[in-house]
Amino acid sequence: MAYFWRIRHSHQKDASGGEISPVQYVGRTPNSGSELVLSEDEKSDNEDKEETELGVMEDQRSIILHLISQLKLGMDLTKVVLPTFILEKRSLLEMYADFMAHPDLLLAITAGATPEERVICFVEYYLTAFHEGRKGALAKKPYNPIIGETFHCSWEVPKDRIKPKRTAPRSPAGCHEHPMADDPSKSYKLRFVAEQVSHHPPISCFYCECKEKRLCVNTHVWTKSKFMGMSVGVSMIGEGVLRLLEHGEEYVFTLPSAYARSILTIPWVELGGKVSINCAKTGYSATVIFHTKPFYGGKVHRVTAEVKHNPTNTIVCKAHGEWNGTLEFTYSNGETKVIDTTTLPVYPKKIRPLEKQGPMESRNLWREVTRYLRLGDIDAATEQKRHLEEKQRVEERKRENLRTPWKPKYFIQEGDGWVYFNPLWKAH
Repeated sequence: MAYFWRIRHSHQKDASGGEISPVQYVGRTPNSGSELVLSEDEKSDNEDKEETELGVMEDQRSIILHLISQLKLGMDLTKVVLPTFILEKRSLLEMYADFMAHPDLLLAITAGATPEERVICFVEYYLTAFHEGRKGALAKKPYNPIIGETFHCSWEVPKDRIKPKRTAPRSPAGCHEHPMADDPSKSYKLRFVAEQVSHHPPISCFYCECKEKRLCVNTHVWTKSKFMGMSVGVSMIGEGVLRLLEHGEEYVFTLPSAYARSILTIPWVELGGKVSINCAKTGYSATVIFHTKPFYGGKVHRVTAEVKHNPTNTIVCKAHGEWNGTLEFTYSNGETKVIDTTTLPVYPKKIRPLEKQGPMESRNLWREVTRYLRLGDIDAATEQKRHLEEKQRVEERKRENLRTPWKPKYFIQEGDGWVYFNPLWKAH
């Protein structure tokens, strides 16, 4: 899972009777006519994975110093204008997809033989999900999604890789491969769709599902940022729900805060705070604590976790380590297991090429900003970005004048949350 600064920058059924999937078909949605998105058009992602890590240049430092001089500690940064050079070349919606970079671990949760095994598998997956979202160690922020922006992708996972993780073989040292199945019929498909459903507050939703494993995740989240001197803090507000339909279990989880440190030199990201995972049906819960680095000494990126069976008040698993390094798990029977996140196999996203994407799909929407950032032309990137944001403001004013609320394409508001319009648990 990736983290970022949430700050504004400068200037159903198909024709044959089969079920509609979030990527395969996206017509008949709350706010759209029929629109076909074919998963057969998706190809393995070949976007650059690393950001240039040059730190902050002298001219950039003077701009940031001038900005800092106008801020107060604890100030809400949602409407503060930030320079374009801090941008990463992708949208926040795409960064959420990187939460799924180890889909084999996610799908393996369903293979757990008992509720205890399944909740432990989920905690193992959760702790390994964050590291792949960073494109290098440098803290840059993704594009703030435009309201109505969407992102679609999928992953194919060879079926022989889905095993209960307590018994699965470890990946060999240095194995950061891109596993692919030769025969699609021998793979599970995990589909993903994300959408920006609100501008004020900035709410993002994402949904992914694997029909064969009867597993899905529905998440809504928005961020609130504040100035902390030489750092920027970002709180994640919202929650996700993992549903295992085969077992009738729902795991409700929250997300940690993120901090961009050393913003005048070489910015870096750390996670912090306490998060929870709860399954009401089974009585199991987990508490995960992301530890921020002490001012003097101490390690960075530390995380600890504890899994408990609440009816008996029994601790069934403990974990400690680094969320972007090595994690050690100790189980109630005395067994231990070590997971090195740097050697876990990474599954590349499958995404449709730009020419087959709609105008509001992330990579197509931001393509000119991305192109100029790659060329190092910050002024042109800023102008392209300003154009997109001004268009969003104009359309927002039109809706206000007409008193017409925005209607998302794929997500429907239910109470305080948002739910995918055709989720697996409602399919017949």
